[in-house]
Amino acid sequence: MKLSIIILCWNDRKVIDDCLQSIYSNTRSTEFEVIVSDNGSSDGSVELIRASYPNVHVIENGRNLRFAKANNVGIRASRGEYVLILNPDTLIHDGSLDRMIAFADQHPDAGAFGCRVLNADGSYQVSARPFASLKGEWIAALYMRWLGRLNEWFTADSYPGWGGATQRQVDWVSGCFILARSHVLKSISGFDEQFFYYYEDMDLCRRIRQSGHLILYFPGATITHLGGQSTKGRFSPLPFVLDGQITRYFYYYKYYGKSGVLWARRISFVSLWVRLLGFGLKQLSAPPKQCGSAWKFCATYSSGTTG
Repeated sequence: MKLSIIILCWNDRKVIDDCLQSIYSNTRSTEFEVIVSDNGSSDGSVELIRASYPNVHVIENGRNLRFAKANNVGIRASRGEYVLILNPDTLIHDGSLDRMIAFADQHPDAGAFGCRVLNADGSYQVSARPFASLKGEWIAALYMRWLGRLNEWFTADSYPGWGGATQRQVDWVSGCFILARSHVLKSISGFDEQFFYYYEDMDLCRRIRQSGHLILYFPGATITHLGGQSTKGRFSPLPFVLDGQITRYFYYYKYYGKSGVLWARRISFVSLWVRLLGFGLKQLSAPPKQCGSAWKFCATYSSGTTG
């Protein structure tokens, strides 16, 4: 088996059908298997998959294991030389997986690969970035990203001047599409399951890099990522924001220790103050009542009296 495609499903009936159809319709020269790791869906997703795609291996986890743990279930069951972690709200373009595998075969020094990702309207979606770092967060918080075009030392959370049109080595690629060599992925035990939302993909790529393998971006393979369509309108965004902050602290604790977490927290407050300062200056031309409200909120937030 050349390729194992692992798709996490959690009440994704409205998008996973199109995803699977795009895989089977647009992949021609690559032998592959599809594994769906289902996190206790109750919307008929499993029934749809089994009725329409009998060749798909469905693993019913019975409950929501979240992203990292559920994908690890699929990784352990995979048989392919390569493993593709793929979101259910993606569409594979014609021949993209065939070209991606051919590219991977030509680069044995690389352990993982990313492709060109498009939004639903056809615009480019950033899917390859530098690793998160305290220096990078300071640069972003102080709005100094533009200096990255002058000196690479100021590279923060994106690659200045690069729009995904050319092949290059990157630090990490988005979890909506990560192709990895199976033996590399299994040697590092897959995803770190403490990262239950966000940072799982970055951490995975960082450990692949630490194992001595490159991460390569290949624009010759393309997918469309609908971006949260499977959960849109079903959940309040607040829990996801909070989860993102929690796993951010996990990331900095893992790679920078306790001091890293403290600095990450300080950066968050500085970033908030800089934004509020900019908002306040922008409101100088507004009626006094509106301008005063901005500064009152700033003072209240910083004192910790908000709910």
